Amino acid sequence: MFPKVEIAGMVCPNNVFLAPLAGYTNYPFRELCRRLGAGLTFTEMVSCKGLLYGSEETKKLLYCGSESPKAAQIFGNDPAIMRAACEGEALAPFDLIDINMGCPMPKIVKNGEGSALMENLPLAEKVIAECAKSGKRISVKFRTGIAEAHKFTAEFAKLCEGAGACMITVHGRTREKIYAGAPDCREIAAAKNAVQIPVIANGGIWSAREAEEMLDRTGADGVMIARAALYRPQIFADCAGIETPPIKDLFLRQLRETQALLGERFALVFMRKMAAFYVKGKTGATESKRKFFSAQTVAEVAALAEEAFKEDA
Repeated sequence: MFPKVEIAGMVCPNNVFLAPLAGYTNYPFRELCRRLGAGLTFTEMVSCKGLLYGSEETKKLLYCGSESPKAAQIFGNDPAIMRAACEGEALAPFDLIDINMGCPMPKIVKNGEGSALMENLPLAEKVIAECAKSGKRISVKFRTGIAEAHKFTAEFAKLCEGAGACMITVHGRTREKIYAGAPDCREIAAAKNAVQIPVIANGGIWSAREAEEMLDRTGADGVMIARAALYRPQIFADCAGIETPPIKDLFLRQLRETQALLGERFALVFMRKMAAFYVKGKTGATESKRKFFSAQTVAEVAALAEEAFKEDA
């Protein structure tokens, strides 16, 4: 149903990937999704300038443990700095490095990074080409355009391929849409028809059925799951056709692994946020979220999870 996919010699067990999600795709969450069947997972987007200046917080985002295959996402707009990052020690363990050219957030765009690079085609091309000279597999994640009145997905796809990218991911919305509205499958299909490298479709996929529909409508080589994974990471198991443990067991293991790797304080704050996603739609969700956000220790969060998810045990 969701077959293996090869990207420049790197074979992924299936073609359903976990998107890079700022603030969320840390190693324990990526491992959770990988165990549930994700064919490839991406780190949070990492600043190349942060790597250049030796930021310890930036390096923490790149912890990758035993993941295989491994993919990291970077952002920036200086070709030399981005190539240096690709050649550097921090990114050395990764099998694929993805360049973010789709982020619509103002704080990224105003610095000329993320989707701002789609407004400067010569610079975008130079960034990709320099990163490709590192010898690493380079992919690019971008949108269908900046505004609804001017979409240029196929053109940008060809630019990426020509500059040396071995894969592209197309978020089927323009920057002005942010995350609103249905993804434009015709534009993703246009990108697929324009290039020979694998094309991954992203946007608006909340179930295995919708993943199949996206593949059918676009002809893409794979799909990338974003926000749906935060609410229900079991979507990967649905696609992979495997059974999953109860959400309580998944949550408690994620909690333990997050605390072990990133510490009590981080685990407390992060897993309270994850709990809010996981309880959505359940009876008493509002009260459950209130209790989780009132918790002051990891032990309290664990106890609340035992209660909130007992019906799923």
